[in-house]
Amino acid sequence: MWSTTERRTTTSLSPPSTPRLRLRPAASPGSARTALDGAWWPRSADPVAELPGLILALQDHGPIDDHRPITHVLLRVGDWDSRPRRLRIDGPADTRVVRLSWFDSLPTGLLTAIHADGRRVDLLTVPVSTTRAEAEAVMELASHPANHLHTPGLLAALTAAPGRTDRAGAQNDSEDAWESEGGRLRGDLTTR
Repeated sequence: MWSTTERRTTTSLSPPSTPRLRLRPAASPGSARTALDGAWWPRSADPVAELPGLILALQDHGPIDDHRPITHVLLRVGDWDSRPRRLRIDGPADTRVVRLSWFDSLPTGLLTAIHADGRRVDLLTVPVSTTRAEAEAVMELASHPANHLHTPGLLAALTAAPGRTDRAGAQNDSEDAWESEGGRLRGDLTTR
């Protein structure tokens, strides 16, 4: 049962920021669904500050005549600092409340936004601490029409990128080994 605090709607006190978002091009009818629809690089791990701008940007993505609102967002508990249950979004055309659901079982870095008509948008959420070059590369890969990697594979490629220091302080220098394990932040996405 939800407590009174969880039932309250949270409102961001700052205006929505412009999200660092990259979406794959619109698919042609009948084409296969890719693993992800794109990637987003938030500036902080505060969902109240970050989600309004993302939700408004996703709302504007898609066919001009089909602007169904986003009504629900699924997030991974460990990726965020707080867990509001409902978030008020003040957009230019309307104000609405979006339901937020939190799961331990979602893969790290996955965010799913669900429109009122049931359409969903699956995004890789790039960790806040990622460098600009790494974030741009992994966002490009996640939004590429030929991408078939899910969030764990993309995040593993990001942390195993050549020249990046891992948590233990070891340097990952072997680009050949990294690419043989599926990492391809540079170059094309064709299979070898």
